[in-house]
Amino acid sequence: MCIRDSLYAMKNIVFDLGGVLFARDKSKCSPEIVEFFGFLRAPQMPRFWEEYDRGASSIGEVTDTLCTLTGRPRAVCERVLREAIDLQEPVAPTERLVGELKRAGYRLYVLSNMSREFIDFLRRFPVYGLFDGEVVSCEEGTVKPEPRIYEILLGRYGLDPAETLFIDDGQKNVDAAQALGFSVYMPAYGEDFGHILEN
Repeated sequence: MCIRDSLYAMKNIVFDLGGVLFARDKSKCSPEIVEFFGFLRAPQMPRFWEEYDRGASSIGEVTDTLCTLTGRPRAVCERVLREAIDLQEPVAPTERLVGELKRAGYRLYVLSNMSREFIDFLRRFPVYGLFDGEVVSCEEGTVKPEPRIYEILLGRYGLDPAETLFIDDGQKNVDAAQALGFSVYMPAYGEDFGHILEN
């Protein structure tokens, strides 16, 4: 698919958050954090983290699991998990792209697998206020790539998938969206994909 050609037919742009619009700057992360959260880079998200994103488990339960997985004291796991939240920041090129798309008249939406503590933190950033709507897994009880979460987005905001571009860095997530009729784009890790606006 030529993303630039496709964009002209789009009215709605849907963004994933983690790894696309927000991320931890690796230069600010301690080796401890990198080690703790290595599982997030696995092809299949661990079940305990998926359930956290679904809103089915608490941060306390996740902390218990991290203690078991790492063998570290609870206080250490609590601190590292808090740091992992606090180190989240907008990815600058994507942040600029969101602003440019908003000024160009596109309607912008969030569709994200995200736990309560993480989404509460991310909503504080000004870029989040540019979105016209959101569907977040912990508030819906369903996660990508389950079809239900995409259907909630389409129904809640009256979106036509044929007029909607979905941007996500997970292959299973974009495959699920494409199966429902969305146009999709999967940026590579760290990619500045502002070129989608180029003429």
